[in-house]
Amino acid sequence: MIFLLVWSVLLFQGTLLVALICFCVAPAPKYITATLLEFLITSLLLLLYMLKLNKRLTFFFWPLVDVFNSTFAAVYFIILSLLAVTTYTVTGTLVGGIAGFLTAGLLCVDSFTLFKNITFNKPRSEAQNEDKQ
Repeated sequence: MIFLLVWSVLLFQGTLLVALICFCVAPAPKYITATLLEFLITSLLLLLYMLKLNKRLTFFFWPLVDVFNSTFAAVYFIILSLLAVTTYTVTGTLVGGIAGFLTAGLLCVDSFTLFKNITFNKPRSEAQNEDKQ
């Protein structure tokens, strides 16, 4: 499961970086800012998990924060990509919009799998036993 999570985050960050580079090549400041902001938010969440700071900061339910980030970012990127594809003047904006659609699709899959794996009312051991059956 962890292997799948790492690859999905890397794939998502890769498509987000491609969209950011495409928007930087085609000078479109509104698309650059929005893409860079989501790239930084996701990088900070990834760094938080890698350094295991989520174990120290226990006042948040971190899996749910990750689900909300993925869900809102998916909606945000669908709207941003629609705007980029419909109003493009340079090829970089079009390619960035298409990469944004790929990013939004990966975010939808990510939020679905995260939400499916969250256990709200069960102890961790019960939830793991149900997954094995």
